[in-house]
Amino acid sequence: MNNILTGKSSDRAQRELHLALAGLNRLRLTPCLPEEDGAAGLDLPRLLAEEAGFLRSLREQVAPIAAQAPREPAAFLAWFEELEQTGPGQHDSLFPWLAHDASREAMGWFLEQEAAGEAGFEDLTALVQVRMPTRPKLELARNYWDEMGHGREAGMHGPMLAHLVHALGLRSQSETTVWQSLALANTMSGLACRRHLAFHAVGALGVIELTAPGRAAMVAAGLKRLGVQPDDRHYFDLHAVLDVRHSATWNAEVISPLIAEDSRRAPAIAEGALMRLECGAACFRRYRDHLGLK
Repeated sequence: MNNILTGKSSDRAQRELHLALAGLNRLRLTPCLPEEDGAAGLDLPRLLAEEAGFLRSLREQVAPIAAQAPREPAAFLAWFEELEQTGPGQHDSLFPWLAHDASREAMGWFLEQEAAGEAGFEDLTALVQVRMPTRPKLELARNYWDEMGHGREAGMHGPMLAHLVHALGLRSQSETTVWQSLALANTMSGLACRRHLAFHAVGALGVIELTAPGRAAMVAAGLKRLGVQPDDRHYFDLHAVLDVRHSATWNAEVISPLIAEDSRRAPAIAEGALMRLECGAACFRRYRDHLGLK
């Protein structure tokens, strides 16, 4: 089976594709005035077709495994939660190394890549909740409110990561980011922006909540070991704990009722989860290669 993230396309071709798609996502998600609209300078039909082709190939890659997911809510959740142990990229050796051995320079490079690949969980959640059924919509709203710091700027999650990048004197920009990290962000944005992939986006966002806490805890440990102050590393300290609760409520209040209402959504949610995990696994492999890890 061809892996769209490691397959026949050259590294240069993949980089050009995902830089272009990153530009597309900046354009369609950034508010602007009519006279500032940059769409006139882009071949939008071509970019949208390339995005669709990438997402379709990634879906086809994971579809055989996703098709094995049960369609009864309780059984599906058992399958879904097992992904934390057995899904692509889980318990990668990169993270114990970051916790115990990485230099400050290596940790800084890793954080630059992660920040560039951050698509904005709060914005993705806001896009996904549009016209969802009431019970999932309410949980998506609660999750969004947590991401927004319950209305307090200091508690907003997105700026916490930006604060860490600034505190460490790092620079995070697409041009210096490996294409695998760009592909992850492009996948999340593409799923959230295309309503026929909304249930895929539910799976992708849900699997982030499921799998992120363990990785966040190890990054937080590494930052603490390197002397980064608590206020600066708060983003990772927070997600090591909060996402455990978010995952439980996401599964019970979003995924379960969506499948109970229509069991055909189960494969779509499973595909989305596996797509996100495959993108993460590709990032971890590339990070280890760059950092000289086996």
